[in-house]
Amino acid sequence: MLGMDFSAFAVLSVAAVLAAAVLHYVVRYRFLEGFDGFLGKVCAGWLGAWLGSPIIGHWFERFKIADIYLVPALLGAFAAAFFVAVTGKAMAKVLAPTIIEGLANNDIRKAA
Repeated sequence: MLGMDFSAFAVLSVAAVLAAAVLHYVVRYRFLEGFDGFLGKVCAGWLGAWLGSPIIGHWFERFKIADIYLVPALLGAFAAAFFVAVTGKAMAKVLAPTIIEGLANNDIRKAA
């Protein structure tokens, strides 16, 4: 799939935009709120759609367009776009400083 033609690129792009749109606007599962979050999901979704068939397999010969198997491509696109949002949320939660860092220790001791 390294030497793909434009029709294969277009099919992967449509799968990526579909997965990103569903996750970003329908389900509203976001790490970044604006268009940049949507664009990040599209890029990750394209890579996931590209890797979908080689990793997941060649399913449903009837749903094959431009040598792209649609079911594995869509599954890969959704998985990659979801993975980007989950990773961003997890990293934000891990790296975020606690809001009441200094107060928490003192207040807990006074209340006990």
